[in-house]
Amino acid sequence: MEGRLDFDDVRACVAKRLADKSFASTVGAALAGRFREIVVDEAQDCNPSDLEIVAWLRASGLAVKIICDPNQGIYGFRGGVTNELITFAGTFDGVGHLPMSGNFRSTPAICAAIGQLRPPSSRGKPDQALGRYRADDTPVHLLSYGGVGVPAAIGAAFEKLIEALGIEPAKAPLLASTWASASNAAGRKAVSKSNEKTLILAQSVMGFLSAFEAGNRREALVRLHRAVLLIRGDIESVGEYGRYLDGQGDGAPDWRAEIIGIGQGLRPENGETGEEWLKRAHALLAQGLKGSRTIGRQLRRHTDLDGLLATTAATGLPAGAIHSVKGLEFPAVCVVLTAKGAGTILDVLDGANTDPDDVEEARKIYVAASRAERLLAFATPRSRVDRLKAMLEAGGVPIVVSQA
Repeated sequence: MEGRLDFDDVRACVAKRLADKSFASTVGAALAGRFREIVVDEAQDCNPSDLEIVAWLRASGLAVKIICDPNQGIYGFRGGVTNELITFAGTFDGVGHLPMSGNFRSTPAICAAIGQLRPPSSRGKPDQALGRYRADDTPVHLLSYGGVGVPAAIGAAFEKLIEALGIEPAKAPLLASTWASASNAAGRKAVSKSNEKTLILAQSVMGFLSAFEAGNRREALVRLHRAVLLIRGDIESVGEYGRYLDGQGDGAPDWRAEIIGIGQGLRPENGETGEEWLKRAHALLAQGLKGSRTIGRQLRRHTDLDGLLATTAATGLPAGAIHSVKGLEFPAVCVVLTAKGAGTILDVLDGANTDPDDVEEARKIYVAASRAERLLAFATPRSRVDRLKAMLEAGGVPIVVSQA
């Protein structure tokens, strides 16, 4: 709960113990004697090393049940599985494969929409709505917007939709592939890329606080840790983070408690200016700088800082990256497609693009849409609206198109 031990630590510990074949055999037999079966839920979030552990449990004589939706596999960037999971499924005989097609979360329209967001080869019949919204006839909305950037008009338009349904803004997030795109849609200032350490720190803090409140904070914690190392001079660029961790070895002191403290300590206060926040950041991070670095040079005043630290957006809607809400559900969701990425995603959904990285980007949209219970909207570049509309309507999805 305190974020001091993550899955990589557990995996390393288990791998070390199971490398002792005698120990592994003894423990496997003990587990098989005590438990009748093991259920692995959300298996699409496994790493290859996790599947090795599951295979060991099966080999030890345990009945193993695996529950998963491979289309929700969006952690390839950190070693997650998709093709490996499908291969592993092949080790179970035909009787061991049972499909699930009931959806207790969403409306019929949302069920049909998320069915169309699967790859063409795995669409089939859409899931059946079985929950409290099984008779709800709310359509899926496409919010068309112009220009290259993501405008705040998206959030304003979505806010009108949820107001008509009596849904609280706090329960209706704007979700995008990146936190910056979602924040822009909500009317909150965000900088997609920056080499300014002050902005990197500010965005990392705001992302950490948002993820902390949502209960899914591992990646945000890593980003904040990386920002602190960059400021202190432990790394010279964000790309050196992985090598830095590898160089620390198993005996490295735990860093999570300190980084959580920094994230919480840099929460913007009501009415606080960027300059006042920066003074607090100077005081908190002044210790541990490498070489001749000074905190004043590492963290300098920037004109975008006030906007990044704003605690209120133009709308009352929360905004976040799709990774931060995986496993959660909300009465309403707006999925933000960017001008840069919408065409590529639609190519994947049409079956014209099978590049693994692009396929994973498309799966993010599937994951985001499947968080919605009653209202689902897609903020879509104007040039892509007709194409997305046609694809969804091919699956029987009722669509309403409006301008953001």
